[in-house]
Amino acid sequence: MSEHILYEFNDGVATITLNRPDRLNALTVEMTGELLAAIEQCAGDDAVRCVVLTGAGRAFSAGQDLEEFLTVEGPWTVGEHLRHGYNRVVLALRALEKPVIGKINGVAAGAGLGIALATDLRIASEQASFVPAFIGIGLAPDSGVSWFLQQLVGPAKAFELLATGRKVGAKETLSLGLVNQVVPATELAPTVEALARQLAQGPTKGIGLTKRVLNEAASASLTDTLEYEAQVQDLAVQTADHKEGVAAFLQKRKPKFEGK
Repeated sequence: MSEHILYEFNDGVATITLNRPDRLNALTVEMTGELLAAIEQCAGDDAVRCVVLTGAGRAFSAGQDLEEFLTVEGPWTVGEHLRHGYNRVVLALRALEKPVIGKINGVAAGAGLGIALATDLRIASEQASFVPAFIGIGLAPDSGVSWFLQQLVGPAKAFELLATGRKVGAKETLSLGLVNQVVPATELAPTVEALARQLAQGPTKGIGLTKRVLNEAASASLTDTLEYEAQVQDLAVQTADHKEGVAAFLQKRKPKFEGK
């Protein structure tokens, strides 16, 4: 990718690393575009069966680089910046029909929090924290933070966190359901690696379709969701992984999924 977005691939797992540790991985316009390109690369590569998204150094991402934000010149609005940048990244993560693990190694703030919450599973270090920092500079939430927080913690708690902008430590992120697991910093890498390998060896198409159904169900009625599930299940039964799963079950052996 570039010096600020690192891309590694190994055994079905693509790892995307925000690599600007001296600035707590604060995001620039260029970085955001490169991050989007990395996500699109994962989407287009059938060999990629799981994605890990993390940050270098002691932060996941501090969000928007405010120095860049204040020095942009020309006919430009914040809304345009969001539509062409963070909004596209968040939507690309949600549309990626492969499991995405957020390896939350440190602070995730502002737009960095939105990107973290857009991942499917979040494993956090005990040193991690979530900071909905928008109100601290007089802004409303963006990058999907308002939507994700309401989905995860409900409207009252979401309003509290957004209106106060207070730092949420790792232990509280777990109790609120914002992350799936909290581990000591020294155990973060092996824990995420083990989960990524497990998912990469699973029925990738089925996992992707599961994600598709959950995305739809988040804003649909029960009746519409039932119908959508039926439609998607018609797709799932045609996959090679489904056929392999049934064969393995009948033959009383461990399935060998290929993500097809």
